[in-house]
This record gives sequence, structure tokens and C-alpha cells, in this order.
Amino acid sequence: MGITPVVRLPIESEDMSNNTHIQSKSRLQSARARPAQATTWIPSNTIPASKGGATSNRLNYRVQQLPEQITAGREESGRKRSKDFSSFCKPTDLLLTMWLFLAALLGLYFLQRWYRERQTVENLAKKYVFITGCDSGFGNLLARQLDLKGMKVLAGCLTQKGAEELEKATSDRLKTTLLDVTSTESVAAAAEWVKECVGDKGLWGVVNNAGVGTPVGPNEWMTKEDFMKIISVNLLGVIDVTLKMLPLVKRARGRVVNVASVMGRLACFGGGYCPAKFGVEGFSDSLRRDMRSFGVRVSIVEPGAFETAILRTVEDGFKEAWNRAPSNIKEQYGQQYFEAYHRNLVELLQTGSKNLYMVTDSIEHALTSCLPRTRYAAGWDAKLFYIPASYLPTTVADYILTRKQPEPAQKI
Repeated sequence: MGITPVVRLPIESEDMSNNTHIQSKSRLQSARARPAQATTWIPSNTIPASKGGATSNRLNYRVQQLPEQITAGREESGRKRSKDFSSFCKPTDLLLTMWLFLAALLGLYFLQRWYRERQTVENLAKKYVFITGCDSGFGNLLARQLDLKGMKVLAGCLTQKGAEELEKATSDRLKTTLLDVTSTESVAAAAEWVKECVGDKGLWGVVNNAGVGTPVGPNEWMTKEDFMKIISVNLLGVIDVTLKMLPLVKRARGRVVNVASVMGRLACFGGGYCPAKFGVEGFSDSLRRDMRSFGVRVSIVEPGAFETAILRTVEDGFKEAWNRAPSNIKEQYGQQYFEAYHRNLVELLQTGSKNLYMVTDSIEHALTSCLPRTRYAAGWDAKLFYIPASYLPTTVADYILTRKQPEPAQKI
């Protein structure tokens, strides 16, 4: 049985008058010209036949319109749904939803990173770590901290007194050797000693911590020797120790941790300290990319201001640089400049944190985590000021760092 759309139209007969035929034809054309509306389907055999049957034979399928009220009701319902959707999708609601979605993503990211970074390397008690600059400060604290954790610490000390005091404060696992990172012979001897200690196991970690901080001050007050004094320890010493120990680290697929500084990201004063730390950053970045294929991880620790032996010598080094400056330089800057600069330096030193564990915990994580970070910002001043400021446009950073800087006596 066929199904056909049907519309109720006046049925023509052969004996209709011409006027009636024209009106019916006009209504048919008007119905066809209307927009498509909802239809119902009825069997074709239920269509009543006209007297002559000719018209019903010609129109095998016809359309029957539904009441216009139904169509109007559907249009009104559609307009209502559109209005409800528009009221729901206000710009403020969309913006709030977007920020909540981003916050959720960040929360999931940090939660996932926190979980993965808590996974530690196995068999830490069998792994060797070599640390430079263990007489005091970060190196001394780190050596004792890793010793308590059960690791086998090989500590490089500059003085015999520092080595003896460290041995007394730690277990028999910790061993010390004398090391001057500015001496190629001393570094080579330390590398041979480490090789004998670790044997075929290799060296799990090397921590380049040794460093000096003076003299500091305006660059014009310095000499080439002043720069070399710092660079030879803080940069060339790091490079020399790393290259000598690297074959042992590659054998263990271990870690290299270089202690740089926030001054390697944002130079706040003159002298060799900032250039040396910038150099440590660059050396570490290139080394990290070189060692990817060998399974060696390289991390950089960037401490802020901490009360260590280096920080305590900065003030004396500044005074020494001023006293050695030529007389014409002193005239150009003036005594008032020196005193104001000195006050600012003392204020900076007084902000140094006493919690050295913020640095040593970062180094420990770089050595023991299954997923060490590339960089560690140690200290709230590093996290909240120095590192963010290093990303600012240069003109903005210059203004922030120089707005309290004194003016020379013979400024232009």
C-alpha cells in the first residue's frame, strides 16, 4: 500500500466553470509556494475520488497541511529555547567557566608533577656523590645531609681543617680529599681518587658547589685580575671538575648538579660574580643537551641571598675595591656615592635567609628524584623577585634595579 502526502484542496470536476477552475488553480499554486510545513501521511487509497476520476488519477500524491497553530507553537518554542540559551551563555559566565577550567588543568598538572617528583631512585645507599666546596656553607650541609640519608659521600675540601671537622661530624661512609678547583693538578688528582673509590660502579652524582663572591662593586673599580679571581673558581673550576668527572658519571648514568645563582639570571652589581654565574648557566644548558643521549641528567640550582661565608665577605670585598680604585675614579664617583652604595649593599646582605636547607633540599632532589628538574629556584626572594624580574623587558628591569642606586658626583 503506497504512502503519499495529501493536502486538502478543492477537487475539480470536468463540468466546473472556468472561473472556478482558475480560482482552484490559483489556490494550488499559492499552497505550493508556501514554506515547507509539517505534513501527515495517509494511504493513497483513502483519497476520495472525484466524479470523473481524472483529477484523482492525475494527483496520485497530495499534501495535507497540519493546522497552522501547531507550526506557530513550534516557532514560539524554538524562540524560547534560543532565549534560554542566550541567557545561559552570558560573557561573564563564559569567562568564569574558562578560568575555572584553566585552574583545574593547572591543579591537575601540579598534582601530577608533585606525585612523579616524589618517586626516588632505588639503591641510594650504593651510590656515590662527589661534592666540591665542603668546608662550609651549602657544601658542608649537603655532605652531612646526604650522609644521614645513607649515601656514600666523597667531599672535596679546600683546607685540611675543613676536612677534619667534616669527618668528625659524619659517619665512616663519608670520605674527604683536598681540592683546589683553580688548580688543574689538584682536580686531576681528585678525579683519580674518586675513580679508585667508586670502582666499576661509576659516580652517581657530581655537585659543583665551590665558589667565591668578592670583589664586587662598579665594574670600573675592578681590574682584570679581580674578574679572573672569581671566574677561575666559579666558572672555570666548574668546567674543569665536570669534564674530569664526566666519564665516571656517564658510566653510572648519573647526575650533574651545578650551583649557580639568581645573579646568573639578573646581574645586580658589577665584578666577576655575575659573569661567572651567567657562564655556569650557559655551560649547564649546553651540557644538558650533550648528555641527553647518554642518560645523564644536568640540573641548575639558583639560590637567592643566604647567610653563607660568601655573603659575609662581600662587604669587605666592596671596601677593598674602593680603596684600590685610582684617584681619578674616586673623584668621579665621590665619597657620598661609596657610602650610599655601601648602605644599599648592607641592606641587601641583611635580607639573606638563614635556612640553608632550601638550597640543599633542592640539590638532594636533583640527585635522588626519578624526575629531577632542569632548574631549581631556592629561596623566596629568588622565586618571587629575581627570577620573575629576569623575564621583564630590559628597560623595565633596568629601572627596577637602578631606581635606588646613588648618582656619581660627576654625573653628566
